[in-house]
Order: sequence, then structure tokens, then C-alpha cells
Amino acid sequence: MIEVTSPDSARLMGLLERLEHEHGIALLRGAAGDEFAAGEGDSLTLLIDDPLRAPEVWDVAVVLPEALAALPAPPRVAVADMATSRALGERFDVRRYPAMLFRRAGDYVGVVHGMLDWDAFVPAIVGMLAAPVQRAPGIGVPVRPAGAGGCSSGA
Repeated sequence: MIEVTSPDSARLMGLLERLEHEHGIALLRGAAGDEFAAGEGDSLTLLIDDPLRAPEVWDVAVVLPEALAALPAPPRVAVADMATSRALGERFDVRRYPAMLFRRAGDYVGVVHGMLDWDAFVPAIVGMLAAPVQRAPGIGVPVRPAGAGGCSSGA
């Protein structure tokens, strides 16, 4: 179940359930986000937030099935619930919601942030499907507490 943080998020849950039933866009919870992406080929995971904070969530959720229908070979598509969206967003340095997270066999390809005009929306998806796998942002960079070596000031 989607975390309900406002009346709008309750209505959003209804829209996402329709996407699942009418378009086969799975709703992901918890570790299912990584399991889904680890499958064969390209995947697109729609990351959402409370519509009060990110009203474009409505637009992307409505337009996404139309955009996928315009593709000759659409990727596997799912939408992450809010908690899973936040966890994936932190991991992949997502700064703006909604966001479409693209992965290939589990490896990071890229992110498209926010809602785009129709003339840019489908090409953005096509571009991500053609893009190479790359190192995910924020992954692989060690973070050390202050005083754990490296640069020091004064003294």
C-alpha cells in the first residue's frame, strides 16, 4: 500500500492501482524495486512523492502509458511506492520527483526528472533506452568522518 500522507496521496493510490490493472505497470514495495530492475533487459521505475510536494506526479502517471504505447519496444515498467521511491531516490541521487529511473539488468543507466513536454517526453525515454550503463551517482565514493585522514586545517 502507498504511504498516505495527504488526501491527494490517497487519490494517487487509486490512479496507481488503475495503472497496474489497466496497463500492467506493477507497484513495487521494498526490495521488489531491486528485484524488478535485476530482470533481463531495460527497466523503468517511476519514483513518486506526495502529490502535494510534487504535483507533476499526476501528469507523469497519466502520460506514461501513452508514451510507452508510442515505443516500438517498451521497457519493463513499474512504479515504486513512496517509501521505496525515497530509498531508491537516495541511492541514485534523485533530487526532483517524479523521476523515471532507468536500469539495465539491474545496472544504472540514468534518470529523467519531472514532467516534460510531450515532444520531449518520448525522446527522453528513447534516449535512456539507447544510453549505455554507467556508474550510479553517489555510489562508490567513500565518505569518511572528519579527522579520518585527508585534508586538515590549521594546527
